[in-house]
Amino acid sequence: MGDPASDQLWAGIDLGTQSVRVVIVDDGGTVLALGAAALESRRSAAPDRHHEQDPRQWWAAIGEAARQAFASLPPPVIRRPVGALAICSTSGTIALTDASGAAVSQALMYDDARAVDELARINNSVHHGGGPDVQLSWALPKIGWLLRRRHPDKAVRYVAHSADVVAAALVGHRVCTDNSHALKSGYDLQHDRWDHQLMEAAGVDPAVLPDVVRPGTPLGVVTPRAAAHTGIPAGTPVVAGMTDGCAAQIAAGALSPGSWNSVLGTTLVLKGVSERLIDVAGGSVYSHRHPDGGWLPGGASNVGAGVLADEFPDADLDALSVAASGFEPASAVVYPLTAPGERFPFVRPDAVRFQAGDPGGPGERFAALLQGVAFVERLCFEHLAALGADTSGDIAITGGGTRNVYWNQLRADVLGRPLVLPATPEPAFGMAVLASARHDAVTARAAGMVSRRGVVQPRPGGHERLSAGYVRLVAELVDRGYVEHDVADREWSTP
Repeated sequence: MGDPASDQLWAGIDLGTQSVRVVIVDDGGTVLALGAAALESRRSAAPDRHHEQDPRQWWAAIGEAARQAFASLPPPVIRRPVGALAICSTSGTIALTDASGAAVSQALMYDDARAVDELARINNSVHHGGGPDVQLSWALPKIGWLLRRRHPDKAVRYVAHSADVVAAALVGHRVCTDNSHALKSGYDLQHDRWDHQLMEAAGVDPAVLPDVVRPGTPLGVVTPRAAAHTGIPAGTPVVAGMTDGCAAQIAAGALSPGSWNSVLGTTLVLKGVSERLIDVAGGSVYSHRHPDGGWLPGGASNVGAGVLADEFPDADLDALSVAASGFEPASAVVYPLTAPGERFPFVRPDAVRFQAGDPGGPGERFAALLQGVAFVERLCFEHLAALGADTSGDIAITGGGTRNVYWNQLRADVLGRPLVLPATPEPAFGMAVLASARHDAVTARAAGMVSRRGVVQPRPGGHERLSAGYVRLVAELVDRGYVEHDVADREWSTP
């Protein structure tokens, strides 16, 4: 008779910006069912750049996506118990709740930019005390804004990340948060406590903050009421999750020291594994805690595939990619920011998209944009290596950008490294893997559940051919004062 645990199912929920996704897997990592539901946002244009969501629609969408997933389970497995589920959400998205964990405010999304005064007050205070740099994408300035501007009354309000709000609705009470979501709310991962200096600077009473636990810690079980809404069986354990970036890293299987996950979506995000903390002034690199111990360093650039939608809306991207392959390197170099400001591999709020040279037509312009993103990706890795990060392991690539086969090849050539394509690069899948690691290391569970759909090898001579464009872009960054001169002389070692 087999291990009873092998009969269990595991569920992951990804509460994203545009949709909710639910995945159900078995013990070997086979995806048995998927569900999805759309989300809507309220945005305002620059200079305000407000971005809100109504937490009530999170619960409605969770119900729709989860019912869809559980209803589509194959008959032979529909009676299997769900061992646990975990939830991920966008880092820096925040709301206020009542004592039960139910939201009492609109959620300020990770890219909401209204808390500029709160950010300035925090950084002016902590810089005098030698504290960490806080960025506008952090939750902490938004927490201060919500408490003072939107809900200044005396009623008791509590802070919750979006994953916490959903978990509370599932288990029927206010929950602890995980140390991954807590990082950008001002949690000190080195000392496992809220950073009192940051809280004082932000004017936030620590009493309104949740207790913090490690990812995978049990939070409660699904109530009958929540089961009726979602289709998730009553009594299913809910465990603490991680942010969507960390969830994607688990789904990519990039959990051993030296391995990296490069996520190319609207923007570019790199996340790796290090046995020691990679600490850098200015905030260009930050580190989550590895669920098994050690650190997950990384950074998020404002460069990414979003620039293609800006410049080539409704275009035939496959045809443009074919045309772009004839320009290696392009006669122009572009720093392809999707919005003003840069945060990785350097921090410059005043950075803007720029171009040097004149591409001859749409095909070459498209080539310059694709190459520009790949060049920034290489610069990110070189920056990390210069800080002492181990970059010698596998590089897994995920995100919407990987749908472009030519771009995958171009990135492998620019980096001079093989690039791994995971089979199920879903943050929700990463949460299912985390949920399954009850008594095992997450790294070990991922090794048995994450598979590959392919590996992109660099073409002979491709790295050398494209390096001239990379050197040219770095020189432009040096001229603009965005990076230091010594980076132009660096050559990232390739195995």
